[in-house]
Amino acid sequence: MSLKIRTKGAQALADALKALKTMASANILNLQGCKIGDDRAQALAEALKTNSTMTTLNLESNSIGDNGGVALAEALKTNSTLTTLNLGWNSITVNEGVALAEALKTNSTLTTLNLYNNLIGDNGSVALAEALKTNSTLTTLNLEWNLIGENGGVALAEALKTNSTLTTLSLYNNSIGDNGSVALAEALKTNSTLTTLNLGWNSITVNEGVALAEALKTNSTLTTLNLYNNSIGDNGGVALAEALKTNSTLTTLNLYNNSIGDNGGVALAEALKTNSTLTTLSLYNNSIGDNGSVALAEALTTNSTLTTLNLGWNSITVNEGVALAEALKTNSTLTTLNLESNSIGENGGVALAEALKTNSTLTTLNLYNNSIGDNGGVALAEVLKTNSALTTLNLYNNSIGDNGSVALAEALKTNSTLTTLNLDRNSIWIKGLLAFSEAFKVNLTLTTFRLRRNKSPGNIALVLLKSLESKTTLTTFNLGYKSIDDDEALVLCEALKTNSSLIILDLQSNTIDDNGAQALAEALKTNSTLTTLYLPNNSIGSNGAQALTEALKTNATLTTLDLQNNSAGDNGAQALSEALKTNATLTTLDLWHNSIGSNGALALAEALKINLTLTTLYLQNNSIGDNGAMALSEALKTNKTLTTLDLWGNSIGDNGAQSLAEALKSNSTLTTLDLWRNSIGDNGALALAELLETNSTLTTLSLGYNSIGPKGAQGLSWVSQTTSCHILK
Repeated sequence: MSLKIRTKGAQALADALKALKTMASANILNLQGCKIGDDRAQALAEALKTNSTMTTLNLESNSIGDNGGVALAEALKTNSTLTTLNLGWNSITVNEGVALAEALKTNSTLTTLNLYNNLIGDNGSVALAEALKTNSTLTTLNLEWNLIGENGGVALAEALKTNSTLTTLSLYNNSIGDNGSVALAEALKTNSTLTTLNLGWNSITVNEGVALAEALKTNSTLTTLNLYNNSIGDNGGVALAEALKTNSTLTTLNLYNNSIGDNGGVALAEALKTNSTLTTLSLYNNSIGDNGSVALAEALTTNSTLTTLNLGWNSITVNEGVALAEALKTNSTLTTLNLESNSIGENGGVALAEALKTNSTLTTLNLYNNSIGDNGGVALAEVLKTNSALTTLNLYNNSIGDNGSVALAEALKTNSTLTTLNLDRNSIWIKGLLAFSEAFKVNLTLTTFRLRRNKSPGNIALVLLKSLESKTTLTTFNLGYKSIDDDEALVLCEALKTNSSLIILDLQSNTIDDNGAQALAEALKTNSTLTTLYLPNNSIGSNGAQALTEALKTNATLTTLDLQNNSAGDNGAQALSEALKTNATLTTLDLWHNSIGSNGALALAEALKINLTLTTLYLQNNSIGDNGAMALSEALKTNKTLTTLDLWGNSIGDNGAQSLAEALKSNSTLTTLDLWRNSIGDNGALALAELLETNSTLTTLSLGYNSIGPKGAQGLSWVSQTTSCHILK
């Protein structure tokens, strides 16, 4: 049985301890982000000493600190059931790392330990390495983002020479450097259990790349090697390619951003002609150029195992695009090809389309930002009429106009496999929109359609929107930045009244005013599927907000409403507040930059005293002032659901900050409070600092760009050493 604790601080601990004592069937306990802190972690550790059912404990993001970490380590010495422990994001330092290592020497049940994003450093990793020499149960160790240097890398490598149980080791984003990398490479020559090694972002250069390649020639267990964002260069790429000719176990190789050029690309291609195990190869953001790309294309004609090839950002032009297309005509294993941000142009697009007429395995093709134009779009459309394998096609930013879009729309009428089509940032106009509207009436498979940032003016999307009335499979519809005005909004609303598939609708940055908002509100009264509605940067005003209010009183599905920058004003805020008193589904309300003053804030505060579902309220860049902040403070004393309150840029001043600080002394749910740019001085800062001495739930407090002087800064600095709250100044 799995149990997720949703309370915070002291209550979270109480709930966890109760579960440990009374729920014999509870074997998974999730306390992620529950703000249990150092002292409570010690109490939890004490319970673990006698508990005999728990197998998985997630304590990620809890600020458990030194004493809590040491106590948990002590519990591991006697606990005999826990198999998975997640301590990621807990500011665990060297001492706790050493204590955990000591526990691993005797613990015989833990198989997975996650210490992601802590501060154990070299000494902590050296201690863990020593423990791995005798521990015989741990299979997965995650040490990402832990300030581990060369000494730690060398120590872990030494442990791998004798350890016979660890299968996964992640050292992503440390600084193991030359010596650490070479030592790990040496260890791989004799280690016979490690299957996954993540060395991404570790300042690994050519020599270490060559050393790792040498190890792969004899290693017979490693299946995944991640060298993301290092600098192995051409020579490192050539060395790895040579290793792949004899290695028979590696299935995934990630060489993203490694300064590999033509020579490295050609060498890797040559290896793929004989290698029979590699299934995934990522060369994203290298410079393999013409020769490397053509060589890889040639390799694909004979390789029969590679399923995913990522060649994004590689300066691939038309000729190489054509070469890759030729390879696809005979290749029968590749399922995903990423050519994002290259320059294959129209001819490359046409060639790939021709290949897809016979290729029956490719399911995902990413041509993001490739200038394929109308001709490329038309060619791809033609193949979609017969191709029965492709499910995802990304054509973002490709200068496709009406001819290409009309052809694609026509293809959708008969295509029965494509589920995702991205046409953002093209040049689709009237004819294209009309064609898609007809396609939606008959297509039964497309679920995601994106048309953001095309050049459609108002009064032309009517038929496209009206097509949503008919039976459709679309769940996500993105029409942001399309200058949709009230006429289109009216048609869209009529469609929403009968549409039963759409769950996300993005209409941001259009010209919808209060009439359009009223129409949307009418649709929401009967629509039973839409959960997310984005309306930022329109012109709905207070009347439009009041209309949406009426809908929220009866709508039972909408969970997110984004009304950023809509001039709702106090009247709009007051109307929405009335709806919040009865609405039982909305969890997120965004009212950024809506000219809301203290009266609007007062109304929202009254609603928060009653509302039981809203968890996130954004009020950035309004003018609620100290009176508005005081009203919201009163609400926070009784509200039990709000976790995020953003008051950025509201001029609440010291009085407002002091009121919020007083309210949060009793509030046990708010975790994030943003008070940037609020003219808060020393008095407000000191009040917030005093709050943090006792509040155990607030995890993030943003105070940047205020007027806090030395006195307030000193108070915050002092409390930051003892609180688990992250203070952003």
